[in-house]
Amino acid sequence: MKHVVLAGVLALLIAERADAAVVTVGQGFARDCYEAAARERSDLPALELCNNAIEEDFLTRYNRSATLINRGIIYLYRGQYVEALADFDAAIAADPNLAEGYTHRGVALLARNDYRGAIEALDRGLALEPEEPAKAYFNRAIAHEELGEIPAAYHDYRRAAELDPDWRPARRELARFRVESR
Repeated sequence: MKHVVLAGVLALLIAERADAAVVTVGQGFARDCYEAAARERSDLPALELCNNAIEEDFLTRYNRSATLINRGIIYLYRGQYVEALADFDAAIAADPNLAEGYTHRGVALLARNDYRGAIEALDRGLALEPEEPAKAYFNRAIAHEELGEIPAAYHDYRRAAELDPDWRPARRELARFRVESR
């Protein structure tokens, strides 16, 4: 199973969306929900695909969790952070070993300015080894920076750039820092 993770928080959700869905296996509404999230849809029909998958499909634990994450992603794109958090929490309850439940929860908490909560969720997601850890480090860097924890932010931006050297957002954020040796 391949997981694809959300590219960043609010500014990146608007400016530089990336594939943001967790792959589900098979056909049906769950697959349609995944494709809607991967195509960055935020319309009501996209939500209905996910609702139908959750209500009607016979899903494995993994696919149920992935579908909840994908619906949560659509809620993120819509700016409905309370609903997104509810889906990420339900996904974590369905499969607590799926890193992307925690990393996406961190994004939703960032969008709600809950920086400590975001760091906690992203820490847990990173411990579970997400498919795209650079994005989790990037989001954690944003939370650290918002809390005034500049050295921690710098280290997370640097780690994100090391993990994905071709990903411009991490390099762009790092360029703002000036490191002085003592």
